[in-house]
Amino acid sequence: MTGLRVRPAERADFPAVARLTVAAYEADGQLKGEHGYGEVLADVSTRAASGEVLVAVDEVTEAVLGSVTFVLPGTPFAELSGPGEAEFRMLAVDPGAQGRGVGAALVEACVDRATELGCTAVVICVRAGMADSAHRLYSRRGFVRFPEKDWSPLPGVDLLGLRLELTRG
Repeated sequence: MTGLRVRPAERADFPAVARLTVAAYEADGQLKGEHGYGEVLADVSTRAASGEVLVAVDEVTEAVLGSVTFVLPGTPFAELSGPGEAEFRMLAVDPGAQGRGVGAALVEACVDRATELGCTAVVICVRAGMADSAHRLYSRRGFVRFPEKDWSPLPGVDLLGLRLELTRG
């Protein structure tokens, strides 16, 4: 993760965040047959108004390499978090920056933020059949399958719940 810094997104970052999020989802094949989700991913202003959009930037060039949206239960983008849980969504790494630890840095920033807020767990959902690299990233960080959080927003789109217990102390 050397050479990376994670910080809150600034309005000037929004076009880069929109571009790289859509590009990452397209590269993973996650937008095939989707109706309207690309537009949701590209609407960074709406996400930022109801959650925290974080970006990973190259420390030398300041280029935005990845982003994630951190949310709490009851907010518009929260899909599965319950009391005491935080959630992150729309984690995306620019396809040209993959393999640099960008995803891991963004996950760690979300875990740190949840811990800072006193949350007891972090929950996420991943698309069934999603790239093995994403599953490995979450597994390495300690996320475990949590079938109680599985759900399907549309026919043929199955999302698997993952949960990370946070230790206090």
